[in-house]
Amino acid sequence: MPHESSATISAATASTAFGRYRLLFATPGARAFTIGNLIARLPMGMFSVSAVIMIAGARGSYALAGAVTATGLAATAVVGPWTARLVDRYGQARTAVPATLLAASGSACLLLCVHYDAPDWTLFACYAATATTPNTGGMSRARWAHLLRGDPAALHTANSFEQAADELCFMLGPVIAAFLCSALFPEAGTLVGVASMVTGVLVFAAQRATEPPATPRSAGSRSPVRHPGFPALLAVFLAAGAVFGALEVTTIAFADTHGHRAAAGAVLALQAAGSCAAGLLYGSVRPAADVQRRLLGCLAAMTFLMTGPLLAASATGSLLAVACTLLVAGAATAPTMVTGMTLVQRITPDGQLNEGMTLAVTALLGGIATGSATGGWVVERLGATAGYAVPTSAAALALLLCAITRRGRALAPGRPEISPSGA
Repeated sequence: MPHESSATISAATASTAFGRYRLLFATPGARAFTIGNLIARLPMGMFSVSAVIMIAGARGSYALAGAVTATGLAATAVVGPWTARLVDRYGQARTAVPATLLAASGSACLLLCVHYDAPDWTLFACYAATATTPNTGGMSRARWAHLLRGDPAALHTANSFEQAADELCFMLGPVIAAFLCSALFPEAGTLVGVASMVTGVLVFAAQRATEPPATPRSAGSRSPVRHPGFPALLAVFLAAGAVFGALEVTTIAFADTHGHRAAAGAVLALQAAGSCAAGLLYGSVRPAADVQRRLLGCLAAMTFLMTGPLLAASATGSLLAVACTLLVAGAATAPTMVTGMTLVQRITPDGQLNEGMTLAVTALLGGIATGSATGGWVVERLGATAGYAVPTSAAALALLLCAITRRGRALAPGRPEISPSGA
């Protein structure tokens, strides 16, 4: 039973630091759904890179490739919450499988349209169809929340693992995609990504024993965004996303300015590696009971550490120095996201958890797009070094928003604050 496995985890978490993860995966069914989810999640870091390489190589236009992927991102921001709502209402397996097959069809059509030189508008239509891709990370977190309900310490460890997995997938995905597209053929990254996504979702959906029960929506139910505290939290996610988007664009520009554009991916991977390691370490310690105060502390740390790349770029002009500061700055990323998602789980009403987490991811993606555009604008006009002021400012804005709204953020009815003891 979920409560019995949760109690077992709680009884022994104090023994060793990473023993928490060993005990976490002793939960019946946890390993099986995690394996399937990781297989499905890896392509999330592959698709955009694969599409850009494939389209730019065939059409000779990075502008077209960027516009197509941006259209897909915008479509995902619109469609994603609706897909998550169907997951909550009808269950993960019943919704995720057909949604994944539809998204896979969009990717396959994109590949065919590029290969057979179809009109440009077909590329936009095909890539927009991939917007039905379900939020596999959110579904995995929802399973942990279901299995470990009543045990916040164990759920904290699970959320930390999931964030580390996100960082790992987005660190490895672009590297794998670039290798496949260059070593084999331009369409290889998309093909492998589609096969991996479909296989992973099928394996994940087959684990019915750990699936949260579906919750048919009542006539009076509201979207999570209309519940107290949720819009303010989405604003924090939006600002945090701008940190990541601006950091990526600025780092690529900075590396290019110093004649090391090929090293930009490795430099950004260091930031993801630091975040992955910090996430695993963060999950091995018992968190403070006040989640809102914890989020404020994480954002303060992220704001402070994000000044490192700006200072390194300004004082030394060395890409190596910037890389070292990015590795350190990554240490605040995962704890911030873990704590933010924990708060999302706390204030989202029962039966709407997938929708709530997908809305948070949508805000994050919107922030990434905004940060990318803002960072690019600053780099074009003031230079790559000045661009590092954008992620620092975005982190400070997220901290300010969190501080302003902390007192007014209330827990939603139906999902009360749970004490560490589970009382």
